[in-house]
Amino acid sequence: MQLPYHVADDILAVHLLSIFITCFYVPCFVFLLALPSLFFTLFSHLFLIILLALLSLSLIFLQHCPTFFPVVSIFLSSLFFSIVVSSLQLWVSFVSPENSEMAWLLILVLVFAVSQATADEEPYIGVNIGTDLSIMPHPTQVVALLKAQQIRHIRLYDADRGMLVALANSGIRVMVSIPNEQLLGIGQSNSTAANWVSRNIVAHYPATNITAICVGSEVLTTLPNAARILVNAMKFIHSALVASNLDNQIKVSSPLASSIILDSFPPSQAFFNRSWNPVLVPMLNFLQSTGSYLMLNIYPYYDYMQSNGVIPLDYALFKPLSPTKEAVDANTLVHYSNVFDAMVDATYFAMAFLNFTNIPVIVTETGWPSKGDSNEPDATMENANTYNSNLIRHVMNKTGTPKRPGIAVSTYIYELYNEDLKPGPSSEKNWGLFDANGDPIYILRLTDSGSLLANDTTNQTYCTAKEGADPKMLQAALDWACGPGKVDCSPLLQGKPCYEPDNVIAHATYAFDTYYHRMGKTSDACDFNGVADITTTDPSKMNQYHASHA
Repeated sequence: MQLPYHVADDILAVHLLSIFITCFYVPCFVFLLALPSLFFTLFSHLFLIILLALLSLSLIFLQHCPTFFPVVSIFLSSLFFSIVVSSLQLWVSFVSPENSEMAWLLILVLVFAVSQATADEEPYIGVNIGTDLSIMPHPTQVVALLKAQQIRHIRLYDADRGMLVALANSGIRVMVSIPNEQLLGIGQSNSTAANWVSRNIVAHYPATNITAICVGSEVLTTLPNAARILVNAMKFIHSALVASNLDNQIKVSSPLASSIILDSFPPSQAFFNRSWNPVLVPMLNFLQSTGSYLMLNIYPYYDYMQSNGVIPLDYALFKPLSPTKEAVDANTLVHYSNVFDAMVDATYFAMAFLNFTNIPVIVTETGWPSKGDSNEPDATMENANTYNSNLIRHVMNKTGTPKRPGIAVSTYIYELYNEDLKPGPSSEKNWGLFDANGDPIYILRLTDSGSLLANDTTNQTYCTAKEGADPKMLQAALDWACGPGKVDCSPLLQGKPCYEPDNVIAHATYAFDTYYHRMGKTSDACDFNGVADITTTDPSKMNQYHASHA
């Protein structure tokens, strides 16, 4: 019988497995330990027989009802694990009967180890960090903002040394990237790839928690001439990781544009552009053999804009739809309530079309612009807020997709900062969640998402010069903020908007508060040798200075 997909592919099964084992094994463990040794062995045999019987019944059920495989696979996973563990315990009791109770103790430790290992499989939201800003914040300021916003997963578009150093010992998980312009050199030379890994990975790991390497970005669609060496580059980078014994900790993949999937709706009919199969098939083979994931960039904004009204705005924005307004896959009769899920499922179906059914998907870019030109009326702060807020809830609630319910796809939002130097229409410059000062572009509506991206400023705090502070110490702190602190103090110059009132308290408050915001509003960012205080009163409303923070 051909199974719809592999048991190993079902991440949900792994989580429910740990719950099943904890609820089923621990009581049995306590019960068996309380028995005399003779009964201990008899009940252990009976326990194993019951498990084998359940396995047989499950397989018979599947043979008659194969459509129930996604549900039964959860139970099968638990049974297989239980049988292996029980067999191990019985083997130990035969070899060394006096140690059989110890075997159960070891098994219990194994159970909890499995449960702990599954914790890292939880879905997450990450953020991309672009650098096309006229004033790019210092790496330490970037990391401070990430910490303040509880962002634990990021993707860099390069392997900038300053960022990797600043991220050391932060606990933040980092995807680094090989820019497209470096692909040719790496894809044609194993030694070049080894040098890149040595310089950008080995030099920083494990202090900086690098988890993946993105080899190029959207190479097939943006740099097709380099497509022929893309898989070679991935293999060379992976070989260098193997040589450094880092291949189990760091995955290698390459983000693909969703446009390489043709006929993406209905998802069940989706397939990759066949002209790219000579590249995609070896790539998928590589991802499968190395236990990596397919990286995909999904932009419902562009799908909506290019659909000529076929795709409703609410469908693109994750807004709730009535069943009559949901899109229906005519082949599977599955309902889709948003573009994102439909595209993820289309990707799974496209891989299955090429006989790859156990490669997970990670969305490396998605988002919505908050501002656009006159011909981009739907690039608004309200729509950007709606999309990203709904996206975060969708991922963190482990909703999953219609094809794989309960199996959420980890996703990276595009992007942390607005990039004002990006070429193209206004929308290209306005995908960020924050401006260069670390202030939110809009307030995400995330009441149920914990502290992740909790950029709600309704309880805003500020950093001001302390009343009664020594003017000389204030001046020294002001000089530091405008110098080594890298605060742009040009608005304090004569004739500029923040020059008045012209006194050290007002000027210091401006510099202190600007630095405080750029450092993510951490408490130690408002000290300045004891001459500053954190307050909930906006200093611009105290007439101390004409602040840029409203």
